[in-house]
Amino acid sequence: MSDVRYPFTAIVGMADLRLGLLLNAVSPAVGGVLVRGEKGTAKSTMVRALAGLLPSIAAVDGCRFACDPAAPDPQCPDGPHRGAAGDGQPAGHERPSQLVELPVGVAEDRIVGSLDLERALAEGVKAYEPGLLAKAHRGVLYIDEVNLLQDHVVDLLLDAAAMGRSYVEREGVSVRHAARFLLVGTMNPEEGELRPQLLDRFGLTVEIAATRDPAERAEVVRRRLAYDADPVGFAARFADEERALAERITAARELLPEVELTEVALRQITAVCAAFEVDGLRADIVMARTAVALAAWDGRTEVLEEDVRKAARLALPHRRRRNPFDAPGLDEEQLDRTLEEHAQEQTQEDPEPEGDGPDGNGPDGNGPEGTGPEGDGPDGGGPEGGGPDGGGPDGGGGAPEPSAGDAPQATAPEGPEAPAQPPVPAQHPAPARESAPVAAGDAYRTKLFTVRGTGHGAQGRRSPAETTGGHTVRARRPQGALGRLHLTATLQAAAPHQVARGRSGRALVLQKDDFREQVRRGRESNLVLFVVDASGSMAARQRMTAVKGAVLSLLMDAYQRRDKIGMVTFRGAGAELALPPTSSVEVGAARLESLPTGGRTPLAAGLLRAHEVLRVERLRDPSRRPLLVVVTDGRATGGRDALAQSHRAAALFAAQGTASVVLDCESGPVRLGLARTLAGRLGGTAVSLEELRAEGVASLVRENRGDNRSTTARDHRATTMRKAA
Repeated sequence: MSDVRYPFTAIVGMADLRLGLLLNAVSPAVGGVLVRGEKGTAKSTMVRALAGLLPSIAAVDGCRFACDPAAPDPQCPDGPHRGAAGDGQPAGHERPSQLVELPVGVAEDRIVGSLDLERALAEGVKAYEPGLLAKAHRGVLYIDEVNLLQDHVVDLLLDAAAMGRSYVEREGVSVRHAARFLLVGTMNPEEGELRPQLLDRFGLTVEIAATRDPAERAEVVRRRLAYDADPVGFAARFADEERALAERITAARELLPEVELTEVALRQITAVCAAFEVDGLRADIVMARTAVALAAWDGRTEVLEEDVRKAARLALPHRRRRNPFDAPGLDEEQLDRTLEEHAQEQTQEDPEPEGDGPDGNGPDGNGPEGTGPEGDGPDGGGPEGGGPDGGGPDGGGGAPEPSAGDAPQATAPEGPEAPAQPPVPAQHPAPARESAPVAAGDAYRTKLFTVRGTGHGAQGRRSPAETTGGHTVRARRPQGALGRLHLTATLQAAAPHQVARGRSGRALVLQKDDFREQVRRGRESNLVLFVVDASGSMAARQRMTAVKGAVLSLLMDAYQRRDKIGMVTFRGAGAELALPPTSSVEVGAARLESLPTGGRTPLAAGLLRAHEVLRVERLRDPSRRPLLVVVTDGRATGGRDALAQSHRAAALFAAQGTASVVLDCESGPVRLGLARTLAGRLGGTAVSLEELRAEGVASLVRENRGDNRSTTARDHRATTMRKAA
């Protein structure tokens, strides 16, 4: 790859992203920008190009933390910085602004810096090695695929960005240093969302997508090929434009302190934030800073209504999301109406009101609520009104008509092998035609299902695991590079050998074999694979609404616990992988909403398809443990031995020890208990829709942790609950 950067001014289109990045370059106090968009849209190219436009900075000679000679950080670990005579301004030098790129697998020590504890204990010196936050000070910190970082790492980065300072507290040693940088994060929403708390910490957000205009796409390809063929020559073509843009950034920075945020503009900012019901006051502050930066960028010293409008389009869409299934966006009509109303209010505060009287001139009775999002897209200022997935489900998709023979087959609930049984009449006749997709019911808080045992997967919030976070439970010899030092265990290991090592004075003689690292117990994220029955026996409209609402609730739970999810559906003649394992529950919710139903119930095919999916995922990510969630009434049709085949398929999961839960969707006064029989063959737990929502059924959690109590007692409690309901 060439060392010559791609010119910022050579990028085609994406006006919103260009503006968001430039505003942060003018005023880093805006709080950074989060770029959401599909892959291959030049997100990384534009961020790297921006770094070349930033003015050079003056840094103190020999300071690893890039202190400004005119105002050095009094808490700098390399300080205090003084001049040659012991006072005055220290010597400095000019250097370009740094672009620091954060890799996805970065560890906490690499971000904040680390103490060389081996030297500290063996030699008695405090040796602190700065991290990436120190390197990014007064430059750009770029986080590609920020949604794939562990939550505690993202928290750490955003805290430093908000406070402008990094803190390292470890083994009784405290280090702090300045860390003010332009924060840019990029993400592909299909790979998973950030939590709303983390989204709120980014000042601005921009939604981008590849242009659909053939002429623009051709120009993008033309320029990229020209750059690859001759990077130096291509950059020279845009040198004048790059220089002019860099000068404009410098001029806007100098003008920024002179910009006035008028009372009218401030009222409009707070009114817009209140009208869109954003949480907290961070949105108001970010909008104010963004509007001021916009005025400076345009060479003005006063904030206008248009600045407020543009600031709202950049600062509010990601703050309006109430749950991960809400698409970001902004109602343009509501925004314009709110700005107009509060501009009028300011005019009407004149001491000489006009003729309609005190009650006639206020804002109209429409209120700020307005209509729903129109999804018109950008008009040159802010991000698109729609989400990245382009809207709701299409409701399409056809399926074969269900067979008249779609009736359940009963088996004895006990016994090692289930023989074919005579058909039992269906409690509800199969629909004559396939049901249209049914909307899901409201999501609700569900039971916590965990995987038994202790895992070693990625840090999350579901099952017990040994992770980099959590609390310390024991010490062990380092496995590879020394991680978090267990100081007490290290001293205990070294103490018996001090005489033999010829210890002299107060210094402790340590050897490499003495060091012990901490083993921490926390929680991991899992792969939650849903196997959803979409057959005719599930097609009753009210019943499917409740089932989809339950699955939506489990999807919400998976999102909150940072799990990956996948979805297998079965109906008609077979099963399909409706959603390959992903971190995006947003996509899972969309697939669930548009799920068609109808046809026979090939339960065995669904289980076998799920077994294959888990086999492949174990090869890709061996440390991530699966949790199987089967959503069915337990019926199986499609042959005389359909039910027996499904039980044999279930035995494959039991043999591998796969944690499983069966969501029993059977309803009505007479229930066959087929789903609970299936759960027994899986070696898992059966939960009814009522139990999934109900509070206080502690046995469910105990069973998932390996505490297998009496099935008879569990069934008795479940029966009692149903009768009470």
